[in-house]
Amino acid sequence: MKQKERVVMMGDCQSFYASVEKADHPQYQDRPLIVAGDPERRSGIVLAACPIAKRYGVTTAENVGTALAKCPELVVMRPRMEKYIHVSLQITEIMRQFTDLVEPYSIDEQHLDITGSLSLFGDPDTLARMVQAEILRNTGVYCRFGVSYNKAVSKMACDNFAKKNADGIYLLPRNKLQEVLWPLPIRKLLMVGSRMERHLLNMGLPTIGHLANAPMQRMKARFGVNGEVLWRLANGIDPSPVNPNSHQGVKSIGHEMTLPRDYYSLETIAIPLLELTELVCRRCRDKGFMGSVVSISCRGADFDRPTGFSRQLKLSDPTNVTNQVYEAVMVLFRKHWDDLPVRKVGVTLSGLVADDAYQLTLFDERPKYQALERATDEIKRRYGDSAILRAVSLTASGQARDRAGKIGGHYR
Repeated sequence: MKQKERVVMMGDCQSFYASVEKADHPQYQDRPLIVAGDPERRSGIVLAACPIAKRYGVTTAENVGTALAKCPELVVMRPRMEKYIHVSLQITEIMRQFTDLVEPYSIDEQHLDITGSLSLFGDPDTLARMVQAEILRNTGVYCRFGVSYNKAVSKMACDNFAKKNADGIYLLPRNKLQEVLWPLPIRKLLMVGSRMERHLLNMGLPTIGHLANAPMQRMKARFGVNGEVLWRLANGIDPSPVNPNSHQGVKSIGHEMTLPRDYYSLETIAIPLLELTELVCRRCRDKGFMGSVVSISCRGADFDRPTGFSRQLKLSDPTNVTNQVYEAVMVLFRKHWDDLPVRKVGVTLSGLVADDAYQLTLFDERPKYQALERATDEIKRRYGDSAILRAVSLTASGQARDRAGKIGGHYR
């Protein structure tokens, strides 16, 4: 018996943060509205812009001052991450009324495998409209759907077509791949950013179809395994299942921080790196893990001419002690920093093992430091993240006190 082809949808919430704010503040329904990282600073970054604001040319990632220059009538809202997380979980639960195979992709995107649901709800277009209407009715958020035969193609159908359709739904069957997807510019391929686009254009691959018809070995020779992945995506090949449990297995614990300004000196950059290290180690302790691989990353503010690096270091023994991890962080930073200004930094611990069983070494100080840090963790749990801080966090370069009342770097 021939196996039935999968039917997969990618749901994307339109201007998610802005839509949630408009649902909660109906008086702004017909006004241009943005959600900004720090509305009180004209240099704050636009996190989301509603469709009305976008018609004025306002875009995400530009600063508030630029957005207000384009549209002085803008309503500027402070982000409420706790609220957005709640609505995202609510949307996922609504989707689960139609299929138990729902996999969150990001806070505002979800994959749905509806193969087994069509016999109950009708054809894919009908089912997509039902889910869309139910989400809008319960949350006030408008969701667009790309529908195809796997996760990768459904996402490209959503990003390139459903978002532009009046009804927010686009069906891209396998037999239309060459006709519909291949003529698109190469930058429209999933996982192709500005830097990869330049490489592919230099290789004479201006469209998705050009890449799909290029020899896979040529791509693999140039980009390694990533080249093969891009070739498969261009040919619509993605066998990965929609897995509701895909995010349950923890492989690494990390955190990134966008700094409020450029940091120029080692002394100032070292402070947010210490704060990030402390946060990552605390999360490891909360989850009962230690890590044996330390990774750090840093980026400059100019995304058109990116600077920075991403490097990792294997530790001799796994740990979740802040000072031990921080020592490795600074070794990496001193070795690889190019002395250019830094605007974004990240710290990650991977190679995770349980913290209740590990090999003791001679003169091992981990138990002493772990006991101390568990005590400070408990103080923070009971009285808040700012109840106890390192002295350096009170300097002008410190960010921990300001971020204590935020989720993901934004206010609750």
